[in-house]
Amino acid sequence: MEEIATIAYPDGDSRILMVARKELLPSDARLTVFDGNTAPLFPDRDLECSLSLPPGETAKNWTSVERIINRALAVELERDGLIVGVGGGVVTDVTAFAASIYMRGCRLVLVPTTLLSMVDAATGGKTGFDFGGVKNLLGTFYPAHEVRICPEILETLPEREFQSGMAEVIKHALLLPEENNPLLVQIRDECEQIRARDPEALMKMIPAAVKVKADVVEADLRERGERAFLNLGHTFAHALEAATNFSRWSHGEAVAWGILRALDLGERIGITDPQWANQTRQLIASYGFDIVTPQVAPEEIKAAMSSDKKKKDGHIRFVMLKGPGQPVLQSVPESDLDAVLGIEKNLES
Repeated sequence: MEEIATIAYPDGDSRILMVARKELLPSDARLTVFDGNTAPLFPDRDLECSLSLPPGETAKNWTSVERIINRALAVELERDGLIVGVGGGVVTDVTAFAASIYMRGCRLVLVPTTLLSMVDAATGGKTGFDFGGVKNLLGTFYPAHEVRICPEILETLPEREFQSGMAEVIKHALLLPEENNPLLVQIRDECEQIRARDPEALMKMIPAAVKVKADVVEADLRERGERAFLNLGHTFAHALEAATNFSRWSHGEAVAWGILRALDLGERIGITDPQWANQTRQLIASYGFDIVTPQVAPEEIKAAMSSDKKKKDGHIRFVMLKGPGQPVLQSVPESDLDAVLGIEKNLES
């Protein structure tokens, strides 16, 4: 095992580790949660002490949490027992939430198996699930005792899911100043190797992306300040996902689209450098993201923003970028948001 980072929390440390395939599953797990995609990767799993959820965003609900708790009771999991979540962001989020409320908190290890969950979802202690059509409306802060990452497992990941994770990698790279940003340099210079999942490239990229998030989280454990910058693109993305019933766009695709809209918005209100914005658009396009407007009414996307958790004093706030490593968080005039979303106002003569 190789330690990537350790985040210090008041109740104990959360260690993010790079591990070999054989070290992914802790030997003392009392209950291991998979989904339909990850369970077959572990044919020797203990069927009695494991649970498989349906794959995909539709499983990110209270029903899945209840299933985990019921199975924990069935295997007589005690408060010092260990729950392990093995999968993408849906599995890690709902497993972590269940662990946070079971007997007021039991031990938790997360094993992310998608690029997105490795570099983002499994790190930082946010748990939760969708409710009432709102992304991650219900949740807690409950960091895993360990996050075990094995890039080798990405060999089996579908191309669309790998691409989805690259949106979060790009987001992390944009949050660092350009003069000290090896992650940004790598994703610009090694696009071909990364898209081909070259093991050496991934072994360099994944720890660098994780370290960005770990450093931000440790400085702001409860999102009272700079951690909010990690939401770059997410206000737009969550609204797009909700407007399409979490079924048409992957989370990463929505985030990539959301970052593009944040660039548009920043340019429109005069805080984002246009030349740098164009370079960033080209970077996003180089990873195969479709940058056209989604086939959904912009009014529906705007309506979905009304439930955004990041509102303050009734106003939606957006993370925008002046340039690399220069994020700002602020509300914007409704007319500018409408223009970016493509909402046309009827003017009375």
